[in-house]
Amino acid sequence: MNFEQIYQQNPDFPNRYISPENLFSYLHKNLGDYIREIGTSYLGKPVYQLTIGKGNINVLAWSQMHGNESNATHAMLDLLFSLNKAPDLRDELFDNIQLDFIFMLNPDGSERWTRLNASDIDLNRDFHNEASKEIKLLKAAVTNKKYDYALNLHEQRTIFTTDGIHPATLSFLAPSENVERTVTENRKKCMAVIAGIYTHLKELIPNQIGRYSDEFYPASTGDNFIKAGMPTILFEGGHFADDYTRTGTRKYYTIAFYYALKTMIELNSDTEGWEAYLEIPENKETHYDIIYRNVKLNTDHECVLDIAVQYREVKEEGMDEISFVPFVMEVGDVKQRKGWKEIDCTGKKFICPTKYPKLDAEVNFLIED
Repeated sequence: MNFEQIYQQNPDFPNRYISPENLFSYLHKNLGDYIREIGTSYLGKPVYQLTIGKGNINVLAWSQMHGNESNATHAMLDLLFSLNKAPDLRDELFDNIQLDFIFMLNPDGSERWTRLNASDIDLNRDFHNEASKEIKLLKAAVTNKKYDYALNLHEQRTIFTTDGIHPATLSFLAPSENVERTVTENRKKCMAVIAGIYTHLKELIPNQIGRYSDEFYPASTGDNFIKAGMPTILFEGGHFADDYTRTGTRKYYTIAFYYALKTMIELNSDTEGWEAYLEIPENKETHYDIIYRNVKLNTDHECVLDIAVQYREVKEEGMDEISFVPFVMEVGDVKQRKGWKEIDCTGKKFICPTKYPKLDAEVNFLIED
């Protein structure tokens, strides 16, 4: 039986947005025997670690280091929900692995749906400064136990593709340990796991799996953990066609999470097959969400141009799901980029209170026939 055949979305979390309070309530009600509070956030919200499994392979993973990246939290919830329907797969996994999963490392940012924490710090650039409470919790978890692998779970913007055509629905990285990007044994361990994931998923979502840039970031979490000797794998969930709530991404993120753990068991810290990692295409920055082509502005002179638009994700008070607000990102000749949606405005009327669309401002124009 393959995991993708038994995958089911956890029905208690139907939206991309996850309320911290709803998550905490669910964890206590359904996973109370497996969780413990490892500390609190800047605003005093609890941060929980779930520990499951009795195997000899120790794995640490954490979700929502950036509050507006919920796919990894969904992946863990969906993984456990799905495995409850397949006890053989569940036992095979957790007889060999002990997984420590830190849910929602940044609950303050998660509540507001922001990348930063409540004191406006990017946790993924705070490794050395330790200006945030939350990064100290993560580093303490690493100090308290020797891990064979770590999973640094994130999401990426809709701008990325694998080939200029297909969205980078999932991207992975074996982070560099130095500026020279040396392929060390720890990197090979990560590459071998990613190669295993790629082997399982490349037929399910062909041309939609990418490799993230391995530029060394001196202040980032994954780069520093692997530099210190802990093999650390970066997950990035991205765009799925016509699916801004990322339901499809969520599904394949969960499947990738499962096969990461399964591959760790099969490899048992070996690096066999790591070279296949290099076959994964590197991410390309090629797209906007919408491009209006051939827009004729209301100017005294002939002015025809393109307008590129990108959605910003906003959590509005009282709403259970995030909203997508279009913003103008580029005006002029945008032929070097594509749009997930392209609108030819030839012969159509541009209606706007200003002559020109304002950059980095919310879309305030209409296109009419």
